[in-house]
Order: sequence, then structure tokens, then C-alpha cells
Amino acid sequence: MSPEKSRETFASRLGFIFLSAGCAIGLGNVWRFPFITGKYGGAAFVLLYIFFLLCFAMPIMVMEFAVGRASQRSASRSFAVLRPDHKIWSLWGYVAWIGNYILMMFYTTVTGWMLAYTYYAAAGKLSGLDAKAIGDTFGGLLASPYELVFWMGLSVVIGGCVCWGGLRNGVERITKYMMGALLVLMLALAVRALTLEGAENGIEFYLKPDFDKLFSEGFGTTVYAALGQAFFTLSLGIGSMAIFGSYIKKDRSLLGESILVTGLDTFVALTAGLIIFPACFAYGINPNAGPGLIFVTLPNMFNYMPNGRFWGALFFLFMSFAALSTVIAVFETIVACFMDRLGWPRKKSVLFMSLTVFIFSIPCALGFNVWSGFQPLGPGSGVLDLEDFIVSNNLLPFGSVVYLLFCVTRYGWGWDNFIKEADEGKGLKFPKALRAYFTYVVPVIVLIILGVGYYQTFAK
Repeated sequence: MSPEKSRETFASRLGFIFLSAGCAIGLGNVWRFPFITGKYGGAAFVLLYIFFLLCFAMPIMVMEFAVGRASQRSASRSFAVLRPDHKIWSLWGYVAWIGNYILMMFYTTVTGWMLAYTYYAAAGKLSGLDAKAIGDTFGGLLASPYELVFWMGLSVVIGGCVCWGGLRNGVERITKYMMGALLVLMLALAVRALTLEGAENGIEFYLKPDFDKLFSEGFGTTVYAALGQAFFTLSLGIGSMAIFGSYIKKDRSLLGESILVTGLDTFVALTAGLIIFPACFAYGINPNAGPGLIFVTLPNMFNYMPNGRFWGALFFLFMSFAALSTVIAVFETIVACFMDRLGWPRKKSVLFMSLTVFIFSIPCALGFNVWSGFQPLGPGSGVLDLEDFIVSNNLLPFGSVVYLLFCVTRYGWGWDNFIKEADEGKGLKFPKALRAYFTYVVPVIVLIILGVGYYQTFAK
């Protein structure tokens, strides 16, 4: 039986768009994007980010989709199917498979934080606490190995149960509901934040460009932050997008689909800013408070807001949906690798994947308490920092270069094959005139990201 006949497919185009966007939409959008925007000057940084997103990151998404759709296989097999005579490319399939595992080894723990805070806020456990007590609550969560493992395990169970139901009845159906709910929650929270007294100052900070602020942290550092965020927000390089490309039909060109996915991802990131910045300025909160903005600063703000318990629970439910959408999408990628490479049925793959992800995620949960003495990247670092560094600073940018070179050079799949696949179906066509740009310019830019990431980690 041919791969096209045996391959599972999405029931609808909306399912593909929502699931691909769900993989891209995650804590990088609703957590990291707002606080680095605050750190690097607001609106001017946003414009720089969007420029890099369109000119560098989105074209590589098209390539990853194309590799998946042409091969009808996950990352573990796609390179071998398209270029069986050059087995060197197939090695990245194994690296991508491992990379998705490493991503989940720390992402499930962070997702557990969101689930825990949804419960805390809904149960009123954060109500009436002062700033120090709220900070102590987050510190207490990190200090408890049993609680962290429980919430991490809950995120694994939720992701595994969704994948157990199959592509259409489980992953696609649940993701549609989850993404729909996420968008509704975002709009409700944005309207509430925009109607707060003093919110106009946050809107001005966020939407009125001040290009002088690009230099406040150093122009090179700001450019790197915007460029890195553009690549990392789309989850490129480890086959998470290729798997969804393998599930879609050939009636639509891939550039148009990539624009829709990127647009939805960007909408969520920008709307997250419309929630956080007006609220910060309305309550006199520093918008560049860093990661603690979510778990310490904002819960304190909700205590001063009318009906704050309700809005706080709604905010963390939205954060949980954003995190779980990525967990489900990456779980599906890992499951598909087992099915493609080992020929396992879906349910066996899901059981094995869920069990191993849970076991492999325990060190991250213990890295904040029992194993806090392990500081692999210097004082203050932990297991999560090491795993995040491996994925974000290494596998994602390097994997993006692999997909890029595979699609543009004659030593890989080749430009003509890529263009034929990308342009098949109705919709926008990929710009053929930019071949030299994608062959010589973009790989250099991505490798610069890789180099700067190493410098900032080890040389500073």
C-alpha cells in the first residue's frame, strides 16, 4: 500500500492550521515574547521581530512542510524517503526525534506550572496575598518535588490521552476546541486589560515605535533577540512542522498555509502583549520584570483588580491552553516517529512515548529542589536551563539550516523538487527569484544566531 493511501490525514484544512499553529503557539508567545518586548523597548522591537519572522523564519516553515508532505513521513523517515542515496541526511531524522524528546523533558514541567497556577487562582489560593507571599507560593511550588512531578505528570497524561484518540478524533478535534477557547480567552482578557484605567500608557509603550529604545540594551543584542524569537516561536528545525505537512493534502500551496499559521502565531503573541502591557502600566508594574512577571507580578496585580480571582483563573487557563497545544503537537510528532520508524500501532506508540517522556522529565522537575546543586551552565542554572539550551540554542537553529540546505542544494532534495511540492495546489506560489537569497544569505544568518547564542551563554 502506498504511503498516500495508508497515511492518516486531517479531516479539514482548519484542523491543519490550528494544529500547526498550536505547535508554534506556546509559552514562547505568551510568556517569553511579552517580557523580551518589554526588555528591548516595546513597539520598535515588535517591528524588528515581524521583519525577521517574514524574511527568515516563515520560508523555512514552508520548506519543512514541503519535506513532510512530499515524503508522507515524520522527521525520522522523511529525509530517507526523499533522498535514499544520500544517507547522511537521514541522520538528522534521528536527531530531530531525540530533539522533540528533549523539548518535552522540560516543557512538560513548565506546562505543569501553568496547570498548577490555574488551580491556585481558581481555588482562591492566591487571593489576598501580598507580593512576598505570592513569590513564596511560586518558590514553594519549585521546592516541592512531589508537587512538581504531579503537575508535570498531569500534562503528560493530558497530552497522551489526546494522542491516544487518533489524529482526527483525538489530536485534531481537541486542538480545534482548545485553540478556539484560547482565542476567545485572549480576546476577553485583552478587552479587560484595555479598559483598565491608565491602560493607554501601556498601549503607547507597546504600539508606538521609539527606535531609540532599540539601542538601550545594545543594538546587536536587540537584533539577536528579535531574530532568535522569530525562529524559536515557530518551532522550526526538529520536524514538528514536517509531521503536519505529511498529514495534509496537495490541494493548497504551502506558502499560503504557512502565512496563515505564522499569522495566527503572531496574532497570539501580539495579543498577549495587549493583555500584559496595559495591565502593567495600569497598576504601575515594570514591564521588563522577566519570567517572574507571570508567576509573581501578575498574580499580585489580579489581587487589586475587581473580580481578580476570576480574571486570574482565566489568564492561567489561557496560559495552560497555549502550553498544552504545544505538548499535544510535539507528542504527535514523537508518536508518528515510532509509527513510521518501528511500524508500531498508534496506541502502543502513545503508551511507550507517554511513559518515557514522564520518566525523562523527572530530572527537570527535581532540578529545582533535590538536584538543585547541579548547575551545568554556571551558578543559578539547572536541568531546565541545560535542556532548553540544547534545544533552543542548538537543535532549532541548526535543524533549520539542515532543512534549508536540503531544499535548496543539489546535494539534498534540490530546489526544483522543493518548488514543485511547495507550489502544488491553489494559493500563493513560493518566490523562485529568491533562490540565491535562501541558498547563501539565510543559512549564514541562522549560523550567526547559533554563534551568538554560544557567545552569550559561555563568554559573558
